[in-house]
Amino acid sequence: MAELKMPELNSVIVAGNLTKDPVFRQTSNNTPVVNFHIAANRRYKDSNNQWQEDVCYVGVVAWNKLADSCRDRLKKGSAVLIDGELQSRTFKTEDGKNRTIVEIKAKRIQFLNKFNKSQNNGENNDVVAESDDSDYEDNSFDKFLTDEESDLMKDNK
Repeated sequence: MAELKMPELNSVIVAGNLTKDPVFRQTSNNTPVVNFHIAANRRYKDSNNQWQEDVCYVGVVAWNKLADSCRDRLKKGSAVLIDGELQSRTFKTEDGKNRTIVEIKAKRIQFLNKFNKSQNNGENNDVVAESDDSDYEDNSFDKFLTDEESDLMKDNK
């Protein structure tokens, strides 16, 4: 009998707002990288049928051209939609202990805030999507929006 193999799937899509200004740096071989955290809200009804809200704080890392595109567009409070994969990394703290964190390695970022014309050489790009990989044919998240959300996006332009 053939063995069943679990499919290899590691995909995350999350929307939220930056909790702090992003941190930009370059690696020793001049590769651009940016790290930031977003707060993603979740609404649900509790056992008393009352609406409650829960906040999940998620770390994000973006590399190369995607990191560069974040430099001028992101700041504390910016709204983003992140498409990526979970990754974990371990490092030593100052007191010598190992610490492991799980974060999203962004493949695509859609910037959901309006972008000032003065910052964008006169072009009017209200919602901009940037991608790290050329593997994607369509880097628009519009296909994930309901008709009502699409109408709201059009009304905000």
